[in-house]
Amino acid sequence: MQDQFSWKPEPASGITLQMVRANGLDFEVAMAGEGKKLALCLHGFPELHYSWRHQIPQLVEMGYKVWAPNLRGYGGSSKPAGIDAYRLNTLVQDVAALIDASGAEEVTLIAHDWGAIVAWHFAILKIRPLTKLVILNVPHPKCAQREIRHWHQLKKSWYIFFFQLPWLPEKILGRNSAEPVKNAFSKMAVDKSRFPDAELQVYADAANRPGALRSMINYYRALVRTNDVRDNGDGIVDIPTLMIWGEEDTALDIRCTDGTEQWVPDFELHRLPGVSHWVQQEAPEKVNAILREWLAG
Repeated sequence: MQDQFSWKPEPASGITLQMVRANGLDFEVAMAGEGKKLALCLHGFPELHYSWRHQIPQLVEMGYKVWAPNLRGYGGSSKPAGIDAYRLNTLVQDVAALIDASGAEEVTLIAHDWGAIVAWHFAILKIRPLTKLVILNVPHPKCAQREIRHWHQLKKSWYIFFFQLPWLPEKILGRNSAEPVKNAFSKMAVDKSRFPDAELQVYADAANRPGALRSMINYYRALVRTNDVRDNGDGIVDIPTLMIWGEEDTALDIRCTDGTEQWVPDFELHRLPGVSHWVQQEAPEKVNAILREWLAG
């Protein structure tokens, strides 16, 4: 029988894994710390809560209770069937339900990649009150809609269109026990020493779970086939927002950050040269230092 959890944290880390029932599903959540001030960390594709392993201890030191869930379809979390189960308006309700389950009175949302797409939508629609928002390597949706019209971004987004095909993306990503999932990190990374095989195996093992790859790719199918990401009103985020961006992102052009202030009046951007899309894993010391200063400020 497959282990319930997709990662076994070291006891010294202070991180425990628990299943949380929210929005009708079971979520595998990495937890640490206590109190009413929550840092909710949302991972991307093809990641897990494991991608926040370098940030969780520092956030606890700063006084946060930290929850890092595996999003629906990932790891030990529920994997509902069908593309419609992964539409953006449903994903933000998962976040709302997790916040409710945490009992938090104050929430900071910290998100990367697909988690950041969800976080932007959540903040714009004001699904629940947030104190602060931290975004890593994903543009504001209005900026993304602008840039996808240009060849410099469209050519980098080829995989989104490939993922619209039935069954073939799952078959390719699942080859050799999900070796391509491991390659997604190691080939895109600038500092490949940050991604030893033992750590990449955590992602491959999770992707190998029954139904996982289909669920993970259905995020992209639902994104293209629904209007959720475009139905975001004025696009305004009215809370303090930090963006950290690894400049060597092969999937998202740095020009995607231009003009964010139009939609986010209280905005701070930190660009990290020589760092890839996997910013919080590849440059954890730099990311943690930025987080510490900005959150404390």
